[in-house]
Amino acid sequence: MYKYLISIVGPTAIGKTSLAIQLAEKYSTEIISADSRQFYREMNIGTAKPSVSELNSAKHHLINNKSVVDNYSIGEFEQDAIKQISNIHSRSNIAVLVGGSGLYLDVINYGLDQIPKTEKNIRNSLNNDFESKGLIYLQNKLKKIDLITYNNIDLNNSRRIIRALEVTISSGKPYSSFLNKKKVDRDFKVIEIGINAERELVYQRINNRVDDMVNQGLINEVKKLIKYKHLNSLNTIGYKEIFRYLNGDISLEFAVNEIKKNSRRFAKRQITWFKSNNNIIWFNQNYKIDNIIKVIDELISN
Repeated sequence: MYKYLISIVGPTAIGKTSLAIQLAEKYSTEIISADSRQFYREMNIGTAKPSVSELNSAKHHLINNKSVVDNYSIGEFEQDAIKQISNIHSRSNIAVLVGGSGLYLDVINYGLDQIPKTEKNIRNSLNNDFESKGLIYLQNKLKKIDLITYNNIDLNNSRRIIRALEVTISSGKPYSSFLNKKKVDRDFKVIEIGINAERELVYQRINNRVDDMVNQGLINEVKKLIKYKHLNSLNTIGYKEIFRYLNGDISLEFAVNEIKKNSRRFAKRQITWFKSNNNIIWFNQNYKIDNIIKVIDELISN
C-alpha cells in the first residue's frame, strides 16, 4: 500500500494550521512543520506558532526543535523531516506537512536542488557589501542578474540573497536555473493542497494577526531576544522591526505598520511561489472540509 504526504500550502495567516489539524484528526496521523521560523523555541508570538490547544489537538514535529543560536541548514531540515515522515508512516499511511516557506516545502516534496560549489572569496565580498552597503543594495544586485529568484526569494533574508548571488556570480548562470531540475525519488506520494483568498482578505487577516501578536506580548518577547538580534534567525519580519523600535529608531506605531507591510509583501511572494506549481489543488479560504477530504480520498483510492 502506498504511503502519502499531504502537503498544505498557502500565504501567511490564511489558516493552514487549522486545516492541517483537521486532516491529522481525520486520518489519525501527525504533522510536520515546514515553517522556517517555527523551528526556534525562543520565537513564539512573532512566528505565529500553533497554540497550546492546537499542539495538543495533533502531534507536531519540527517545532521548537532548535535554538536561535543554532545553525540549521535546509539540508539538515530535509534529513530531519524525512526521518519524521518515515516514523509517522510506520504507524500511518498518511502524514501531513504544513508551512508557508516554499523552499522548505519543495525540498521535502521534490528534493534539494544540486547547487554548484562556490568560491569563498565571493561570499566574503558579498558579506562585506551587506555590512557596508546594506540589504537593499544586495536586493537590487539580485534583481539585475536574476529577476526570477528576486521575485520568489524572501527579500528580508540576507543569507538567502547572498547565497543566490554567490551561486550566480560563481557559476555565471542565474541561481534560478539550478532549481527544480531533478525530482528526487521519495517512498511516498505527495498530495499538495493550497488554500487562498482574495488579496484584500489575505491582507486583512495579516493586519489582524499582527495586532493580535502585539496584544499577546510581542514587544516583551523581542526584548528578551535583544542580545541575539545580530543572528540571521532574528533578521525576520516581526522581530527586526521591533528591534528598531527598541533601539529608538522608529515609533511603535511605525514598527507595527512596518510589520504589517512587510508581511503583506511576504504573502505576495508566497502566492507567486505557490502559483508556479501546477501540482497544487487550490481551495478557497472558506472551504468545506468535507470537499477537501473527498478530493484526498479520491486521489488515495486511485
